[in-house]
Amino acid sequence: MSDSIVLIPTYNEKENIERIIKAVFALPKVFDILVIDDNSPDGTAGIVKGLQSDFPDRLHLLSRPGKQGLGRAYIAGFKWALERGYGYVIEMDADFSHDPASLPKLYEACAHDGNDIAIGSRYITGINVVNWPLGRVLMSYFASKYVRIITGMPVNDATAGFVCYKADVLKAINLDKIKFVGYAFQIEMKYTAYKMGFKIKEVPIIFVNREAGTSKMSGGIFTEAAIGVIKLRFKKIDKQALDR
Repeated sequence: MSDSIVLIPTYNEKENIERIIKAVFALPKVFDILVIDDNSPDGTAGIVKGLQSDFPDRLHLLSRPGKQGLGRAYIAGFKWALERGYGYVIEMDADFSHDPASLPKLYEACAHDGNDIAIGSRYITGINVVNWPLGRVLMSYFASKYVRIITGMPVNDATAGFVCYKADVLKAINLDKIKFVGYAFQIEMKYTAYKMGFKIKEVPIIFVNREAGTSKMSGGIFTEAAIGVIKLRFKKIDKQALDR
């Protein structure tokens, strides 16, 4: 068992799932993987099950009854990982928009550089996004600027989904009180940790738009994030971590 686990939420990712699993397991640094599948009708979970015999004790599958949102998938994965004693828990997409080769950088930022959270950031050194339409790039970039202005959180890529958490952060946060399910979930997790006094580091990455499969983005996800940020600004945060 590794000290770190990569959580990969999936819904209809049959084109990508085997390749992303093998890419993570090919890294020199050993990571375990938990795939959290929301009953994908395309057979994603079946592909994972077929690979488990090749990677015993390293590849895990958490099957859920249906599509309940990214946030709920990650919360389930966080709890699963904490119950099994992992020290570092990393969020990553299945579609190669997050390069598996960057996983060790996020891990090192937490395990050896003294940070509690490491964010794979598209915007810490400018705009490092490949193959997105210009309109979507600008929407994402200015959304993070908007979050920073409203919340005061010193993070350049607040909606980033490539994130390493020390287990202590996830233990300190009341995960049952994390309410948002789309991109606002990513903002809520970072903002909660920031208000609790945890140390956050942004690590520059290059984000590449998916080549296979279908994006799960929708207008409702952006609406939730825009309204959710204002609600977060007035959310009461338990600051128990400040006394660590």
